[in-house]
Amino acid sequence: MIPSEPPGAGPALAETVRGLQERAARALPAEVVEHADGWWLRHDSGSSWWVASVLPHGPDGPGGPGTSAATAGLARRVARAEEFYARHGGTARFQITPDACPAGLDALLAGRGYDRSHPVSLQAAAVAEIPGQRAGGPLRVRIEDRPVDAWFGVWLAVRGEGAGAAAWGLLDRVAGPSAYARVLDGDETVAVGRAVADSGWAGVFAMATLPAARGRGAGGRVLGALAEWAGAHGATGLYLQVERDNPAALRLYARAGFREVCTYHYRTAGAKP
Repeated sequence: MIPSEPPGAGPALAETVRGLQERAARALPAEVVEHADGWWLRHDSGSSWWVASVLPHGPDGPGGPGTSAATAGLARRVARAEEFYARHGGTARFQITPDACPAGLDALLAGRGYDRSHPVSLQAAAVAEIPGQRAGGPLRVRIEDRPVDAWFGVWLAVRGEGAGAAAWGLLDRVAGPSAYARVLDGDETVAVGRAVADSGWAGVFAMATLPAARGRGAGGRVLGALAEWAGAHGATGLYLQVERDNPAALRLYARAGFREVCTYHYRTAGAKP
């Protein structure tokens, strides 16, 4: 799928979505990853909770969607995932993307008492269509290949999660080419973001702007700088993931040319019925 085109449906869309989500999993590498029949079972003891979720890709199972054999197979795979999280002292949580994960999984998890939460929009844009950096003005952008204290400080000040050695450890595990963008107002870092290049795409993560600097185009500067970096590293498309209840971020990404590819949500183990 070309990022600037409206997404379609069916196998082509599912393949695109799986590819982007697996790139994101490599850009947000958990401490422990176990691959089981196409599912990514991920555990992380200190980073953001979504890093430690199941990415349930792979076939529907024997017999095809909706059959008793497929349902039984799904139940076995869910039980294996639950055993994985019990072993590691974590909570079982699944990332559910219609058409990209097995049919019937969402309903099966609901029946097992899993709570639904956190609707997310997966969005993409062509690198060539992202507005470039504007010349002039007090804001300037710096890109480094490693996170510095000033970059990390803004991220933690805005998001307040993934703090400490665990977050640094996650970034140390990223294997792909990475860019850490900072927008400076004078000597002060006021906005940040990062990107990871992977097989023709670059994922955008950790976008954050200090409250006092909002409304001045800092977020757009970050995206423009990361797009230029991505293009120089062979990427033709950018992708990102944004919670659907974040209107300010949705507006920023729409202005930059991002379009929704699909939506997904999470199912988290709760009280059994």
